[in-house]
Amino acid sequence: MHRLFVALRPPTTIRDALLDTMDGIADARWQDDEQLHLTLRFIGAVDRPVAEDIAAALATIHAPEPVVSLAGVGRFDRRGRTAILWAAATPHEALAALHRKVDQAIIRAGLQPEHRAYLPHITVARLARGASAELEVERWLARNAALTSAPFPLTHLILYESHLAHDGAHYEPIARWPLG
Repeated sequence: MHRLFVALRPPTTIRDALLDTMDGIADARWQDDEQLHLTLRFIGAVDRPVAEDIAAALATIHAPEPVVSLAGVGRFDRRGRTAILWAAATPHEALAALHRKVDQAIIRAGLQPEHRAYLPHITVARLARGASAELEVERWLARNAALTSAPFPLTHLILYESHLAHDGAHYEPIARWPLG
């Protein structure tokens, strides 16, 4: 089985800016440079023929390069505790339009549509269950609330395979297509 997702990779300068925010929470698993991406669609575990159908469907997507900026930070909670810290990307419209095209391609490949609301973001940290870092999280959110960047293009649509390991996930780009 192949655990897949579709994403966009920010340029080095943006990844460096995100790496600079990664401190101050003892129990956080900070993302490394390899892991920094903006997810368009999580697919999950599929067998090889379905993965090939997905890649073929994604190859048909024609869309302009989204030009976005970093615009603050936030968190996703799970069961009343912070589980993920992220940096927002705006404007949402261009990314939402690309998300819809990716979702339609995935549906053409035989999978179900995405049912979750789409919020463009780049995950910067994951917090383990039971981590007692809420005060540190609040401080991190306050310290990075004004995170911004100059506009930057996202030039390629990338199909990634996620390999789970004891030290976290490792992402391997398995196909990429230029936008624009």
